[in-house]
Amino acid sequence: MNWDERYSEPGFTYGTAPNEFLLSVVDKIPRGNVLSLAEGEGRNSVYLASLGFEVTGVDSSAVGLRKAGELAAAAGVKVATIQRDLNEFVIEPESWSVIIGFYCHLPSELRSKLFQAAVKGLVPGGIFILEAFRKEQLKYGTGGPQSIDMLMSLDDLKRELFGLEFIHAVEIDRDVREGSKHTGLAAVVQIFGRKIL
Repeated sequence: MNWDERYSEPGFTYGTAPNEFLLSVVDKIPRGNVLSLAEGEGRNSVYLASLGFEVTGVDSSAVGLRKAGELAAAAGVKVATIQRDLNEFVIEPESWSVIIGFYCHLPSELRSKLFQAAVKGLVPGGIFILEAFRKEQLKYGTGGPQSIDMLMSLDDLKRELFGLEFIHAVEIDRDVREGSKHTGLAAVVQIFGRKIL
């Protein structure tokens, strides 16, 4: 997948509205700094910045992050961005109040390494939030990678996110309407976890 190419298409690939799961839990997020993994075109970062959070979005796509900057400017907020391959991005230990990953699909070996670093990167009591496609998503064809290795399961995530207390951790099928690429009934996994003190 060439993300610069994908994000060069007109409009916002996954829309400009924040993810619905993020909307449902935002009132439980502690104030502080937020790291958004695989931020893309900025919809989640800009939303959180509009609520007063200090947000940094990291993504490999320069085009996606440029559009994130445009979306932030249009909303009158500031979002810091870092263009970096997540394979090379270093999450400093105990540096973030909140880390989010929405549809952050990576090869399982890299994902495991990144998510373990994310747990270490949270301050004690910090929050990790994720929504992503499950392996069962392949049968729906309503978005997401075609590689089974890049799709997730709750059991895998619970291992990869060791060190969190899972407040909400479910596998569900839900109607996802996010731009032109995530549209229709989808098999997703949702995590809302707190770093154990």
